[in-house]
Amino acid sequence: MSSEPFPPESAEGAEDAKDAAAERGRLNLTDPKAIRALAHPVRWALLDALGQAGTLTATQASEMLGESPANCAFHLRTLAKYGFVEEAGGGRGRERPWRQTYNGMSWRTRPDETRAAAEALDQVWLDATLTRARRSLTAIAQWPKVLEDSLGASTSRLYVTPEEANELFTELRQTYDRLVGLQHRFADRKDPKHRPADAMPVEFALFGYPVLDLPPLPEADEDEAVEEDGGTT
Repeated sequence: MSSEPFPPESAEGAEDAKDAAAERGRLNLTDPKAIRALAHPVRWALLDALGQAGTLTATQASEMLGESPANCAFHLRTLAKYGFVEEAGGGRGRERPWRQTYNGMSWRTRPDETRAAAEALDQVWLDATLTRARRSLTAIAQWPKVLEDSLGASTSRLYVTPEEANELFTELRQTYDRLVGLQHRFADRKDPKHRPADAMPVEFALFGYPVLDLPPLPEADEDEAVEEDGGTT
C-alpha cells in the first residue's frame, strides 16, 4: 500500500516547498513495531489533520478531531517515537506545534514478520479512505456545481493474466504519479499559506486488486459443450 495525502509543512516559496518535500521524501515502512504503532484510527487522523494544517499543537488537534488534548498529546508523542512526526519549534507542553517528517509513505503486506501489522494498517487506511469517499460520493448535491460533471468514480473489471495485470497497473501508477505524485505542480499548496482562496481538498485514489469473492461459474452442460465445438460424438 502507499499513501500520500499527508504532506508536511512547506517552506516559504514554491521552490522552497518542493525542495522541502524532496528532502523529507517517502517513508518505506518495514519495521513491524512502527507499522503497528501507526495502525490506530486516532494516530492516522492526527497525520491527516497535520497534512491539512501543516503544524498543530495537541490542543489544536483536539479541536479538529474531537479528542481530548491529553489523548492527542499522547498519540503525537507515540508518532514521534516512531519517526512519523517531529516538533516544529516553539511552545511548551501541549502547546508545542508538531509537523510530519515525511512526504508520503508506503508499506507492503507480505508473508513475513510484518504481515499482521501491515494488515492492521491496511484496515485503518482503507476504513479512513473509503469512509471519506463514501461520504462525499453519496453527497454530490453538496459539491460545487462546476464539479458535478467532472469528478466522480468508475470501476472496470477485466479478465487478464497476472502478468497483464502487473503491466496495466504499472502504467496506471506511472500516470497517477506523474499527475498527482510527490512532485506534482501543486506541491507548494501543501502549505496552507500558498493555497488560493477558493482551493478545496480533492482526493484521488488508485486501486487495483483481484476480485476474490465472485461465485464460481456454473459448469457447462455436456450437450452445450458439444454444440459449441461444432459437432457431435
